[in-house]
Amino acid sequence: MVNGEEKADLEPVDNVPGDFEGPNEHLGESTSPVEDEKKRPSGDGSIHSEHSHSSNGSIEVFPETVEQQPRSKSKSSSVRSRPLSIVPRHKRRGLLARFSIIPEVDRPYDYKRSTKWLITMIVAIAGAAAPIGSAIFLPALPQLSADLDVSPTVANLSVALYMLSMSIFPLWWSSFSETLGRRTIYLVSFALFTIWNIVAAESTSITMLIIMRVLGGGASASVQAVGAGTIADIWESFERGKAMGLFYLGPLLGPLLAPIIGGVLTEVWDWRATQWFQAIYGGVLFLILTFCLPETLARPREPVPVQPIADEKEARPALTRISTRQSVHVKTKKAAKIFKRCIIDPLSVLAYLRFPAVLITVYLASITFGSLYMLNISIQQTFSEAPYNFKVIIVGLLYIPNSLGYLLSSVLGGRWTDLIMHREARKAGRYDEHGKLILRPEDRLRENAWMAAVMFPGAMIWYGWSADKGVHWIVPMIANFFFGVGSMVIFGCVTTMLTEFMPRRSSSGVAVNNFIRNIFSCVGTFVASPLINAIGDGWLFTGLGIICWISAFAVIWAMKRFGPRWRIEMDKKLND
Repeated sequence: MVNGEEKADLEPVDNVPGDFEGPNEHLGESTSPVEDEKKRPSGDGSIHSEHSHSSNGSIEVFPETVEQQPRSKSKSSSVRSRPLSIVPRHKRRGLLARFSIIPEVDRPYDYKRSTKWLITMIVAIAGAAAPIGSAIFLPALPQLSADLDVSPTVANLSVALYMLSMSIFPLWWSSFSETLGRRTIYLVSFALFTIWNIVAAESTSITMLIIMRVLGGGASASVQAVGAGTIADIWESFERGKAMGLFYLGPLLGPLLAPIIGGVLTEVWDWRATQWFQAIYGGVLFLILTFCLPETLARPREPVPVQPIADEKEARPALTRISTRQSVHVKTKKAAKIFKRCIIDPLSVLAYLRFPAVLITVYLASITFGSLYMLNISIQQTFSEAPYNFKVIIVGLLYIPNSLGYLLSSVLGGRWTDLIMHREARKAGRYDEHGKLILRPEDRLRENAWMAAVMFPGAMIWYGWSADKGVHWIVPMIANFFFGVGSMVIFGCVTTMLTEFMPRRSSSGVAVNNFIRNIFSCVGTFVASPLINAIGDGWLFTGLGIICWISAFAVIWAMKRFGPRWRIEMDKKLND
């Protein structure tokens, strides 16, 4: 028997709000007190939820009530009958938390869908800051070389080292966010981002410029690690693919908007205007984050109160005298703890690369990301020289086709991936005792990944030879569109999988990914121009395309063949 409240939860989906979306086969999350007890935050700030991660590493979806019920058509965890448990303003966490218009809640999964999409959009816009900082400079590189009297290769260092900083700093941002919270990291990093860009705009030498851009890139890179953690905080696994697609749309729109903006600013003013634009962008984002972004990291479990001791004499601590040696020992332990927290712990996330599932997933993202930045350098160099000889503003417009591919794939790719996960679970008959689907991260790499593995390397070869032979500009631009579609499918799948492989340390998994892939992009940015000069676009992108073909096919095959075993072994080791 079910009571009146439980019966209301089993009503047909006609009562679902208008913004409800998703495949009808998937079931909603439990709203029973028993399920709530399972999902209370643990002491380390994570939510021990059988819904989000089972003991064997799979992702399970639990029923509407404790009793077994027929499968409903509801998917969204946001369709709930209980009110939000809002944290009082004086108890909210994070820097300047009292000023947030959107309140902090005990369970971020309980936010309305409209609130979740607003938070996702804000984080996506913030995530665009780092790639804008790299791409906005591409049309300005020739003018920068002339103004500061440096070679094109040295000018490219301002982009390459910017990417390197984006690989290193997220390790610290990710580690600190697990204890300090997401909101504090966002506000501190964007305050620094604004300051460094103001100084960069006033640089008087290439050395000063590169140092300021390294610091600015490291500050803006916080969103690359912490942003995916925020998405994992508020969206559950069965609907996270679409949300992750929107989040990744922000960082990948940088190559669409930034070169255009950079070309216009450089044409009208000079390269310094690009740095002032970034400073204004960072300042506006700081205000938006201050007033519109609540803390979403799961609250730690309240400590159990200590029972008072009956005998007051026993409760009084004995007076002791601490020797100098003991005092030094205590201070040394405290210093060692601080060193471990600030240096060792951030670097320790690299240990996740010992797991094969994480290693090959990160490798696939890295070669794809490195290829993207080599393509960006090629566009800037190839089309500003003969036979094209395009102006700076026109070169900026040439980044639109591949970015349109990112846009299309972001909108459709995440939803497609979610549907594939549900289909694979149904095909394999993976239901729990309540009739709910058991979803697995490795199911995200199916026909969508095979399509992408064929598309983006082939598009690089197409682009390389058409640009090398001076074919009409529309031909290589069409190739770049398909590169954008294929590469974005890979980025979306990989990032979402990493949050699901390590659900209790989602931002750490993404930080590892950012560390490796940005090193690849840094190297690619630095070597692209010399390689183009040496062997031309055709042979460069042919070799790169073949490497990407072999790598992508091998990773997808290995994940399908060995992925379940690797995930289970990794889950056991992480839970030991």
